Amino acid sequence: MLHPTFQKNDGLAKGLIYTVSAVVFIAVVILSRVKIEIDLGFNVHVFATLNAVLNSLVSVELVIALVAVKRGYYALHRNLMISAMGLSVLFLVSYIAHHLLADSTPFGGEGLIRYVYYFILITHIFLAAVILPFILFTAYRGLTGEWAMHRKLAKITWPIWFYVSVTGVVVYLLISPYYQ
Repeated sequence: MLHPTFQKNDGLAKGLIYTVSAVVFIAVVILSRVKIEIDLGFNVHVFATLNAVLNSLVSVELVIALVAVKRGYYALHRNLMISAMGLSVLFLVSYIAHHLLADSTPFGGEGLIRYVYYFILITHIFLAAVILPFILFTAYRGLTGEWAMHRKLAKITWPIWFYVSVTGVVVYLLISPYYQ
């Protein structure tokens, strides 16, 4: 096992995690309703493509990190998970930029694919909205060396985070043909 990276301070950690989670949630909700009219000289849907790339990278890192921890490569696991969190922050910035700059794109598919798309989209949005505090608490428990609690939380957090990152890519692949 690794040595703890941070000293345990549950009071401070809880406050920071809840505050960051709330601020991010509120910012996404508010900024998703704002549209900035500006000509950047390029197709702003490039941000959606970047989002899909970042989500793909997060998905790959999550799988490799899971394999690493199962094989006892704890430092590699930690580094990959921190990297996945960093890529998720970049995703968030790109996501907000895309929604600030691009008009909403209606899904143009018909029949069964329409129901599949909306099921994936709705579950993706809901789980994306609630996953951040789980990610942060799981990381906190790992970085403070609380391995039993880290493992317990990771069994919930990892599959949800993985689902959110993979379905983000699927949503992009399904909606991108309808971008103007």
